[in-house]
Amino acid sequence: MPHKRILVTGGAGFIGSHLCEKLLNQGNEVICLDNLFTGRKENILHLMSNLHFEFIRHDVIEPIYVECDQIYNLACPASPPHYQFDPVKTAKTGVMGALNVLELARHCKARVLQASTSEVYGDPEVHPQPESYWGHVNPNGVRSCYDEGKRMAETLFFDYHRQEGVDIKIVRIFNTYGPRMRPDDGRVVSNFIMQALRGEDITIYGDGKQTRSFCYVDDLVEGLIRMMNSRDGFTGPVNLGNPGEFTMLELAELVLKLTGSASKLVHKPLPQDDPTQRRPVIDLAEKELGWKPTISLADGLEPTIAYFKDRL
Repeated sequence: MPHKRILVTGGAGFIGSHLCEKLLNQGNEVICLDNLFTGRKENILHLMSNLHFEFIRHDVIEPIYVECDQIYNLACPASPPHYQFDPVKTAKTGVMGALNVLELARHCKARVLQASTSEVYGDPEVHPQPESYWGHVNPNGVRSCYDEGKRMAETLFFDYHRQEGVDIKIVRIFNTYGPRMRPDDGRVVSNFIMQALRGEDITIYGDGKQTRSFCYVDDLVEGLIRMMNSRDGFTGPVNLGNPGEFTMLELAELVLKLTGSASKLVHKPLPQDDPTQRRPVIDLAEKELGWKPTISLADGLEPTIAYFKDRL
């Protein structure tokens, strides 16, 4: 595969920084664009000395002008506390960010991949969730800025593909975890690990029987790159996630075991529109990309816990 000039928006974020690193290791030139709202410079500091790496501090809401062959659009706060902090800005990032990367792709004749989300399925009435499911989303709840922003981004991608001939790829990312997650991320893996390491009570919302599927970041990044380089005309959307399903109670117990923490479990009310079940059907990813996750939850939690321990 010839080396390419690749733009990663949101490249200083948790997933984006791992993606930049892998693309560089494959011999590509990488332009990392991030406004550092949730992304952090420390995630990419080790890449700064690489002559093929460039960092641009820029907000994807504003138009972008760079030359590139491929674009990964990962720019958007992805955890509820961060995307609910400024919901108008989150919706703008979803919609105007998508418009700006699509305009750039059209101009450069670049292939562009949209990092969509399992949130497009809302609180699903179909379980597990295949790509053909249209979702069950509240359009005016506290999570809607993110859910609907990502749904609108998918719409724009397909309209640019049909109307302007832009070469698009869409993936729907399910829960992902690993080193470089923010300790204040507000998502369940980072919450449980931080609470366990600090010896605080572990907060379980509702009865703890709601389920999630957890994909280790290295597996996910491999899926993103395979999707970007998949056959012409295959647009997706494609689910990327780990079909192993765990209840919140099972996750909490595993974190307690791996950290050796004596924290107690406490139950609190379930937040609005919090999905009760999430598990991807990944048959399409297996068939088209030859991709499936290889790292178990216990194996992935160990380096994640070690990362958070270093941060404390």
